[in-house]
Amino acid sequence: MLALRKGRYIARFAEGAEDVLKAQRLRYLTFIENRGAVAREGGVDADAFDTVCRHVLVEEARTGTLVCCFRLLPLKGGAEIGQSYSAQYYNLSALQSFDGPMVEMGRFCIHPAWRDPDILRVAWGAMTRFVDEAGVEMLFGCSSFEGTEAEAYLDAFAMLKERHLAPKRWLPRVKAPNVFRFARVLRLKKPDAKLAMLKMPPLLRTYLVMGGWVSDHAVVDRDLNTLHVFTGLEIRAIPPTRKRLLRGAAG
Repeated sequence: MLALRKGRYIARFAEGAEDVLKAQRLRYLTFIENRGAVAREGGVDADAFDTVCRHVLVEEARTGTLVCCFRLLPLKGGAEIGQSYSAQYYNLSALQSFDGPMVEMGRFCIHPAWRDPDILRVAWGAMTRFVDEAGVEMLFGCSSFEGTEAEAYLDAFAMLKERHLAPKRWLPRVKAPNVFRFARVLRLKKPDAKLAMLKMPPLLRTYLVMGGWVSDHAVVDRDLNTLHVFTGLEIRAIPPTRKRLLRGAAG
């Protein structure tokens, strides 16, 4: 059973419908109200995947305020990847041959009123503990840029094209009807590294420093008012120093 306390924050699995509803309300605040996405009834962000995922809550210990949440979908291996949320948007047939346990992390959000960097550290500590205990060999999901105008993120996309594309053997192919093929469109653009990192979403930055990789295109999701890239991380590829830091946070 996941239970992690670090400083002001506690990370734990949702224990019932009320906990899941709290996560869905935080997701609504973050993804819908705060980003101007398409409104949903009832002030909750919910979909069919919520019933098959494990939900992780990060709370402020003194008040119980929910400050971060995400959900996990464990898979036995690549043969099950078609069951993932990401498979709705990406052709993931190349990953069907991955033969180790996998987990999809989705709907990651931090309360917009909370800016403490320790929240992200605790969330990754909880994820690390789950990965270690479950013997996960690949972590994957969709990493989102706010808004649907790619021009705001050209340096970030050029950086992804230049340094962080998926290995050819795992490269997702296009499935969604509306995509920005940044690897092709920006093939001659040299990124401004400072601008690229300023524009890179914090969650994606964390994936990248651990050796993560992305698809060669971004999906334009007008429903959630985001651009997102498929993101994968092979656990064995994480640099040893980074593994020690993550396990220190998970301890």
